[in-house]
Amino acid sequence: MTVKVKNQKALWLVLPVFILVAFSSLIPLMTIVNYSIQDIFDVNNAYYVGTDWFREVLGDPRLRDSLVRQFGFSASVLLIEIPLGIGIALMMPKSGRLASLCLVVMAVPLLIPWNVVGTIWQIYGRADIGLMGSALTSMGFDYNYASDPVDAWLTVLVMDVWHWTSLVALLCFSGLRAIPEAYYQAAQIDRASAWSVFRYIQLPKLKNVLVIAILLRFMDSFMIYAEPLVLTGGGPGNSTTFLSQTLTKMAIGQFDLGPAAAFSLIYFLIILAVSYVFFTTITQMDKER
Repeated sequence: MTVKVKNQKALWLVLPVFILVAFSSLIPLMTIVNYSIQDIFDVNNAYYVGTDWFREVLGDPRLRDSLVRQFGFSASVLLIEIPLGIGIALMMPKSGRLASLCLVVMAVPLLIPWNVVGTIWQIYGRADIGLMGSALTSMGFDYNYASDPVDAWLTVLVMDVWHWTSLVALLCFSGLRAIPEAYYQAAQIDRASAWSVFRYIQLPKLKNVLVIAILLRFMDSFMIYAEPLVLTGGGPGNSTTFLSQTLTKMAIGQFDLGPAAAFSLIYFLIILAVSYVFFTTITQMDKER
């Protein structure tokens, strides 16, 4: 009896990836960990403070307020963009030149840099020269995203929906195109309604794609920075100041590197934990079915 020996030479192909990850992720992460547990004045003067920075950050009301705003924004994004993206994908033509045109048009917002998106909506929302701002003003709405916290919040939310719903739609479109035609033929023979086709064929087949879409949109919306910074500067007041902006003010504006490093680790753990909960919950529901 001969025993087959597995060839492990292919692992050498993965080695460059591990090296790249080490330099781009692990080493900066260890630097942040080092700053989070020490009070560093210069290269030769560093004092171990343990968890003091973490206790200081967790007791900071700015973190709590930014965290509430951040979760509210990310939840709103998911509740709007996921159903809207599915609806757009269902309405898109399946093939032909029109389908290609729709794919190109849907991809355009994704190609625009984040700071440019903020600049576009900054002009678009102005009441004097902006199309949306002047239209709302002419209809009798007292709209001013620069002075009204509710208007600023809604403008940032609509801006994000415009920018990123295309990603959800394109992912769902690819998932719909992967469904075998035999499923639709069987549904047609059974005279299933459009809702039944969506409920029992399309939606279950989109589950894996939706997991990816939810995770991507949550992580990206939870780390939003450039768009609201350009559009509102975090204002009026702190109404659109999210976690990333609070962290930037702490690290660069105040140069509090120790608390900022602790804040960064807490930020990272929150994203990791929530993403893990999303993933395990959805996959567990899939197994139960």
